[in-house]
Amino acid sequence: MGDSKEAGAEAPPAGAAARGGLSLLTQGESEEPAAQGSALFLGGNEVKSRAVVKYSSAPPRTAFARLEEKTDLKLPPANWLRESAKLGPAGTTILGNSKKSKPFSSFGMAYDFIDSVGNDVDVVSDSENIKKLLKIPYSKSHVSMAVHRVGRTLLLDELDIQELFMRSSQTGDWTWLKEFYQRLIDQKWQRKKKSKEHWYQKAILSKFLYYSINGDGAAQPVPAATEQQESSSSDQTNDSNGPSWPAPFEMPSSVSEDPSASSQGLKNDFVRNILWTFEDIHMLVGSNMPIFGGGRYPAVSLRLRDNNKPINVLTGIDYWLDNLICNVPELVMCFHVNGIVQKYEMIKTEEIPNLENSNFSTKVIKDIAQNILSFLKSNCTKEGHTYWLFKASGSDIVKLYDLTTLCEETEDKYQNPFTMPVAILLYKVACNMMMKKNQNKKHYGTIRTLLLNCVKLLDKSRHPQIIASANYMLSELFQLDEPKKEESSESPLNENSDESYSEEEEEMPDSDENGSYSTGSDPSDDNKAVAIIKSVGELSVPEKYKSIHQIRPSCAFPVCHDTEERCRLVLSYVLEGLKSVDSSIKKESDLPAADPNTPIPLKYEDESTRGGPEGLEKQMALFLDKMGSLQKGNYSSQSGMIPGSWQHKMKLQLILKSSKAYYVLSDAAMSLQKYGRALRYIKLALQSHDTYCCLCTNMLSEVLLFLSQYLTLCGDIQLMLAQNANNRAAHLEEFNYQTKEDQEILHSLHKESSCQGFAWATDLSTDLESQLSVSCKCYEAANEILQFSDLKSQNPEHYVQVLKRMGNVRNEIGVFYMNQAAALQSERVVSKSVSAAEQQLWKKSFSCFEKGIHNFESIDDATNAALLLCNTGRLMRICAQAHCGAGDEFKREFSPEEGLYYNKAVDYYLKALRSLGTRDIHPAVWDSVNWELSTTYFTMATLQQDYAPLSRKAQEQIEKEVSEAMMKSLKYCDVDSVSARQPLCQYRAATIHHRLASMYHSCLRNQVGDEHLRKQHRVLADLHYSKAVKLFQLLKDAPCELLRVQLERVAFAEFQMTSQNSNVGKLKTLSGALDTMVRTKHAFQLIRKELVEEFDQPKSDETTPAAESSPSLNREEVVKLLSIFESRLSFLLLQSIKLLSSTKKKTSSNIEEDVVLKTNKQIYSQLLRATANKNATLLERIDLLIHLLDQLARGSGGAVQ
Repeated sequence: MGDSKEAGAEAPPAGAAARGGLSLLTQGESEEPAAQGSALFLGGNEVKSRAVVKYSSAPPRTAFARLEEKTDLKLPPANWLRESAKLGPAGTTILGNSKKSKPFSSFGMAYDFIDSVGNDVDVVSDSENIKKLLKIPYSKSHVSMAVHRVGRTLLLDELDIQELFMRSSQTGDWTWLKEFYQRLIDQKWQRKKKSKEHWYQKAILSKFLYYSINGDGAAQPVPAATEQQESSSSDQTNDSNGPSWPAPFEMPSSVSEDPSASSQGLKNDFVRNILWTFEDIHMLVGSNMPIFGGGRYPAVSLRLRDNNKPINVLTGIDYWLDNLICNVPELVMCFHVNGIVQKYEMIKTEEIPNLENSNFSTKVIKDIAQNILSFLKSNCTKEGHTYWLFKASGSDIVKLYDLTTLCEETEDKYQNPFTMPVAILLYKVACNMMMKKNQNKKHYGTIRTLLLNCVKLLDKSRHPQIIASANYMLSELFQLDEPKKEESSESPLNENSDESYSEEEEEMPDSDENGSYSTGSDPSDDNKAVAIIKSVGELSVPEKYKSIHQIRPSCAFPVCHDTEERCRLVLSYVLEGLKSVDSSIKKESDLPAADPNTPIPLKYEDESTRGGPEGLEKQMALFLDKMGSLQKGNYSSQSGMIPGSWQHKMKLQLILKSSKAYYVLSDAAMSLQKYGRALRYIKLALQSHDTYCCLCTNMLSEVLLFLSQYLTLCGDIQLMLAQNANNRAAHLEEFNYQTKEDQEILHSLHKESSCQGFAWATDLSTDLESQLSVSCKCYEAANEILQFSDLKSQNPEHYVQVLKRMGNVRNEIGVFYMNQAAALQSERVVSKSVSAAEQQLWKKSFSCFEKGIHNFESIDDATNAALLLCNTGRLMRICAQAHCGAGDEFKREFSPEEGLYYNKAVDYYLKALRSLGTRDIHPAVWDSVNWELSTTYFTMATLQQDYAPLSRKAQEQIEKEVSEAMMKSLKYCDVDSVSARQPLCQYRAATIHHRLASMYHSCLRNQVGDEHLRKQHRVLADLHYSKAVKLFQLLKDAPCELLRVQLERVAFAEFQMTSQNSNVGKLKTLSGALDTMVRTKHAFQLIRKELVEEFDQPKSDETTPAAESSPSLNREEVVKLLSIFESRLSFLLLQSIKLLSSTKKKTSSNIEEDVVLKTNKQIYSQLLRATANKNATLLERIDLLIHLLDQLARGSGGAVQ
């Protein structure tokens, strides 16, 4: 039973390399105990026990040598006190079944099995300490142990009061504890010496074990010096233990350099480390018990007993627990009388509790274990504190003191020698959890608590490396790039508590359940104790000390409700880390003097001295040169840090973390539209990064990517500041504000670098052009970094974003220059020639648009490329307008330069349409480009029509060009699609038809000769007039235009009538003209409605829904058109009456014509009276006309149309 496991477990040789790996068991070995059936049935009571050897440095087991009867154990064997692997690595000093444990033995184990600490294991301790605790109710001997808490794990170590106080009288350390001990516990303390019997028993046990591993060696007398060696070595091993206690004020550099602390006596030098599960208690136990095996006995423990002394309960428990912990199934007992071997006896482990004189209940032992663990876990609640579990010899009372609290009442808290090992263990457990942080985000609260307690324990001046590292890890716990997702359901009341696992301790009220938690009745005796067990007998009562505290498995992680709070926490830890690093750098005197409490002045330069955008070019060139040198790894620290030192590595990490935090703060401020604050934060991020660049010997691509992101955000901020110039004072105030924390971080950065590498990007300028230029340079720099560090292919999304932003800001700059050129143009009144300043602005604007188009085309962004092409077209139109001149309007002609630029504009608009491909890509942009293209053609045609270049071209050619341009304008003017722009399109199309009709009308008037051409012009004029009328009738806000077109149609009819000879033809034309007049009724109704609304509204309110222009202008136009209409109607009616009258005389009577004639006469009569009345209001005149047109419509209903 157990052979395969133990043999396998002890196979690896001893040594640091093997111990460091901690992977010494195969799968089969670690699972073997379960296969053995590790639940032992003892005396009818089931006690579950399972032991897995995690590490063993013992050689393979061999059978023990069975000594012959009458062997004299007083005589030393030949191999005595020689080093023996079979008895463990310290063979010469092992006297007995285990050596006395060192004061920090649990820490050595914890360091080696850091995975188990804080999480899976309840207790880490030497097996001797475990046995001593479980024997408390049975033993009168004193118990003195140091207890430390790390997570849910308790570390137990023997606290040798004898040794401590001996040191105290020599060094002066621990005097406070000695005084406390003498005052409250043992007033007459004095060092107790071991009896001669004790050393005699130790000596014969040692000789017995050496005989057992070397049975062939004869018993030979040894020189007397050996006795002295025996005595001295036993005394040193078991009693003094001097070297293992570190002096409280001596902290070797090795701990600071590497927190392994192996030189502090914290080495794990047990032969075996065993993960022992006793019932539901998981313990990591160290054991040095020699185990023998082979032959009939695969695994046995060997014991020596005096035949004259029966085994008592304490010895039985001792043997049973040793075998249980080491998973040894049998015990071999050798009996002697006065050192003479008598006999051997084999006892199975499960039979030990039932031995004569040694009866004990395993169930009671289990209850004791559970009660002690609950008692300690309930009361040892503060991580980093050293608790002292003490029971005086012969006493039934067990007391628990918080030595850390007692020690704090003295002058120097570092008198506690446990401070460093505890701090380092907290640090190592946190480090180990951090390695797995991605899988265990639920442990963040625990990690934070471990690190805060670690930092609290350490002296900043003595342990800067651990403090800096701990603060960096604390900063790493907070996710900067995403909102914190709370995984803990803890109430936020304890969010920022530094205490980890239970609430602040309170005095518990007396009750049957927890009465023994309260302090005793004698205040002078007990008021310093954290908790008391009034009687050791209570430990045997099942669940007597079941914890009533809710012990939390992990600390609540602080709830950061917003990004700024989270980043500020990170920066506070970064600052503490930087302070620790800076304090450890020796060359403080060489640093430039700077007071962290004095704000560093922000440098502003006059734009003229910087040279505006031109100066930026030089600064960009310097920046790119510096970025190129980073690839070669130039190092320039001002503080004298050695590259590769821990200070150098840690400061790099902290600075990088600060730059990330400031970047996230800047991004958050940007989203809140606090652009001044955002610029301040991105400035700090870039200053941090600049310092990082100075210190870094090998720039990582990840860090270059960060820089590209920082510059991109900086460009965004500068662009937003440019677009929000009206709130500049508030932004400037936010930009200049600095917290004390930011000043101190900047002070630390200035120790390494001037932090001016990115000053060109982060100044808050008051000039719009400069802000836009800076924004563009930021994007260009971000793009350059992506290009020469080959990050473009690795981060395509970021690359696309940078180019989009660059294209966008170049568009903004292009529009800025274009608007400036337009402003100059509008101011130019006298001079006809285009100024050099205008031309320079055109060139700048065109260059920006061109580069922007290239940016968008390189990332296949057709929509934005089309928008920039559209803006370039607009620039060409502005250039065309600039060449129109501002001279004599009567002599003005459409110039070739205007034609050139308008045609260029058309080309750019057509390119924009080709870029989009189809309307489906982006309907709004497509419609916008079409509209602009239509407008360009329309403007070009209108100018050619209004300012015909007759000095250069023939009338016919001009008419042809105008007609073509107008038709192209119509082509790109979408009158059918329902949209917000539809009325505009309809108005534009109606105007085009009107202009074309007018042009053909004019041609017809002025043309002589070619009858075919005249007929064509007549048909075209009529066609376009009718189309114009149809479109104007669709619009509710163009009654004047509709009226004008109709009047022109009437004039066109009159012109046609002049060339007609027959009365029938003339009458037909007249009838058509009058019908056109009737159709104007709709226009008059719209005008009337508008006038009525205007009268109903207050005079000051000009928001008439139907009026396109101001009411006064509209009124003048209406009066003018109304007068023309009245005169033309009067003329047509008169001509109609004349023709109808003459026709009536010549031909027989026609009833229909008689009706028409009669109606026309009545209307003509009323119209004459109305026009003669000069006092009639506009509204009255319109009402009358509507009435007359109604009459005319009814009267001419049967007339020939």
